[in-house]
Amino acid sequence: MILADKIIRLRKKNGWTQEEFAEKMKVSRQAVSKWEGAQSIPDLEKILTMSSLFGVTTDYLLKDEMEHEEFTVDDENTSGVRTITMEDANEFLELRRDASVKIAVGTFLCIIASIPLLILGAASEIPEYNISENFAVGAGVSILLVIVAAAVILFVLSGFKSAPYEFIDKEPFETVYGVEGMVKERQKEFRNTYIKFNVIGTCICILSPVPLIMGAFLEKAFLIVCMLCITMFVAGTGVIFFITAGVRWAGMQKILQEGDYAPREKRNNSIKEAVGTIYWLIATAVYLIWSFVTNGWEYTWIVWVGAGVLYAPVICICNLINSKDKY
Repeated sequence: MILADKIIRLRKKNGWTQEEFAEKMKVSRQAVSKWEGAQSIPDLEKILTMSSLFGVTTDYLLKDEMEHEEFTVDDENTSGVRTITMEDANEFLELRRDASVKIAVGTFLCIIASIPLLILGAASEIPEYNISENFAVGAGVSILLVIVAAAVILFVLSGFKSAPYEFIDKEPFETVYGVEGMVKERQKEFRNTYIKFNVIGTCICILSPVPLIMGAFLEKAFLIVCMLCITMFVAGTGVIFFITAGVRWAGMQKILQEGDYAPREKRNNSIKEAVGTIYWLIATAVYLIWSFVTNGWEYTWIVWVGAGVLYAPVICICNLINSKDKY
């Protein structure tokens, strides 16, 4: 392993950006960039500073044949740092590929879960169908719960399979030589698919209200509800594209520790995850309580629309609070 790769590896292991590392080394970010790009070699004084800063020997830094760190002291803090091998990286990416499908389908099921309830509720208003309101609500809620249960099973299965790699989201880790290059190559190959899926998902979601808009010109309430259901189905299809591409892309970013998964961003992600969990639990509680108290299942679904609209501002507020805490 050449010096450039060792500098990158040790810098990322410590969770430093190029700017932060440059500040510690008392050099410019451009100098660090050239070191890591193998465009220049630091002088002996910088090598000694680097050795002290990283806690490794100068032999390790200068000898290409030395692949594993040789520490200058018994570093207890690094003894617990996990290492991701090439086999681990490949397995994790395959698990993320499988999870992307399960999570996408589970989310789609959650979106369309209320469709049977809406249709049955609207049908109960038509005498010719001979469907009582109590039957419509009972059957609709039962089907809704079955669909949601199926979605939860998919989420749980995905979580169990990924459990061995939970430390990637919570703990510092390092990768063996070659892993970063392999993941970057996969990321490069997947980039076009990622962009295409996001474009398709965006177009579908933008067009999803068209059936509902068309339904506004219809006179029969049942047909309007059917158009609403079509809108929900189409929107759910668009979400499938977003999640399938997003989960796989995020998996690669996690190993590379880029973007939202850089070491200094992990705390912020944990906060957002906790807030998101509490937020949607509250939304679910509001939806169920309102629905059971008023028995207005045909219109209480609007809770999810409102929750979706308000979710983005809530996360933005979390980001602002977290940003203030850093300074």
